[in-house]
Amino acid sequence: MYAVIRTGGKQYRVSEGDTLRVEKLDAELGAAIDFEQVLMIADADDIQVGTPLIDGSRVSAEVTGQGRGRKIEVRKFKRRKNYHRCHGHRQHYTEVKITRIGAGTGVTDSVGNPHHGA
Repeated sequence: MYAVIRTGGKQYRVSEGDTLRVEKLDAELGAAIDFEQVLMIADADDIQVGTPLIDGSRVSAEVTGQGRGRKIEVRKFKRRKNYHRCHGHRQHYTEVKITRIGAGTGVTDSVGNPHHGA
């Protein structure tokens, strides 16, 4: 069983037991969190696809760490102009372990109304 969730402006394909790094979340170490923006859930041949979200579904996770990624150096340079700049950036992240994938009751449209098929 796996699900596709959306958090921090990105989409992730997750299964129970997976550990992943997402954009920084405001949660303490060891806290349980729920991702409610579930786009798809697949269990063997049973596939639920939201439009864009699946109503009532959630993916539960536990926060296992907070940190900062590797440094990325941004360099600017203009030849023959005596111009060069160097700037570094380290992105904050939250590491989570997926504990449970809960299927929803149905599919909703983009404004949250139930979708009853075509």
